[in-house]
Amino acid sequence: MNYTQEDSLSDVPAQDQQEIESKVRAFRETLSTAKRIVVLAGAGLSAASGIPTFRGKGGVWRNHDALSLSTPAAFIGNPSRIWQFHHYLRETMFKAKPNPAHEALALFTIPEVRHKLAPGSSFTLITQNIDGLDRRAIEQAYANAGKPSPFSDADQQQRSGDPVLIEMHGHIGGVRCTNYQCMHRELNLDSPICPALAGTELLVAGASERPQPAQKGPKRTAAEARAWAEARLAGATTQAGNSSDSDPDIPVEQLPRCKKCGALTRPDVVWFTEVPQQIEEVLRIVENADVCMVVGTSAVVHPAATFSETVKKHGGKVAVFNIEPGKRDSVADFVFLGPCEELIPRVLAVGTA
Repeated sequence: MNYTQEDSLSDVPAQDQQEIESKVRAFRETLSTAKRIVVLAGAGLSAASGIPTFRGKGGVWRNHDALSLSTPAAFIGNPSRIWQFHHYLRETMFKAKPNPAHEALALFTIPEVRHKLAPGSSFTLITQNIDGLDRRAIEQAYANAGKPSPFSDADQQQRSGDPVLIEMHGHIGGVRCTNYQCMHRELNLDSPICPALAGTELLVAGASERPQPAQKGPKRTAAEARAWAEARLAGATTQAGNSSDSDPDIPVEQLPRCKKCGALTRPDVVWFTEVPQQIEEVLRIVENADVCMVVGTSAVVHPAATFSETVKKHGGKVAVFNIEPGKRDSVADFVFLGPCEELIPRVLAVGTA
């Protein structure tokens, strides 16, 4: 049976319900002997929170030329446009709330909860999402349990073993200095992040219905390209043809600045052509995992596309949770089709708020 985001497992016929319950019991049996559990999460995990998916119907990116908004070169060419788009993403994601799937996975990061189903196991949630909802859900779960945040400096210094969360594509609230002598990074949750961007999220939302083709700049030698990039980041005039009526050109000096050195900052998210964050740690954790849960993602983009095969190669088990069948389901030992916000709490046997 295929599902849409509006469907519910309660609408599933009794025979299919029995089949789901049989798979749930079998997967819990697998978890009972697991020692290293890893979750790879994608956009489908946050769909119920109102975050549009990358490739799904109504996805934010489908109405834009992704390459014109999400590459380092695009930022150098038009930092005003890229900051306006990412400000739109920030405002959208800041307003969203974790859904029951986030909450269930967050509870499962707590050893006392997880060990009821998977005694003695470790657990790491590796998310491709930049919305920060996993982090917020985990912080709330730990607060409700009377535990310090696993992201606090003191807790991280005392913690041994694998992290509970890796945001491999960054966090929408993250900013990074573009000054190579500084490179300061921080999580900035201000809304808006700077006065000049206030209200531009409405313009970007409107522009999403009228996608603009990518603008090709003139060919340059390497030296010319470096000089041009330095001039652009320093605040030189925008290249002709890179703005539109719905895309105001905010002066670079009014865009978010580094709190340490005053230089222009960029969103600290992973753009196309860039290497995922903490990639060596991600690969190490996946290499050692004996259970991999693939949640809300088609896992077709590398390096995430190799994670299931890596776990299987070492004799581990793979479970897929998604709203619709995917190309890599054939690798999985368990395939659960349906809304993640219903499947994950049911399978992990944890109650959510």
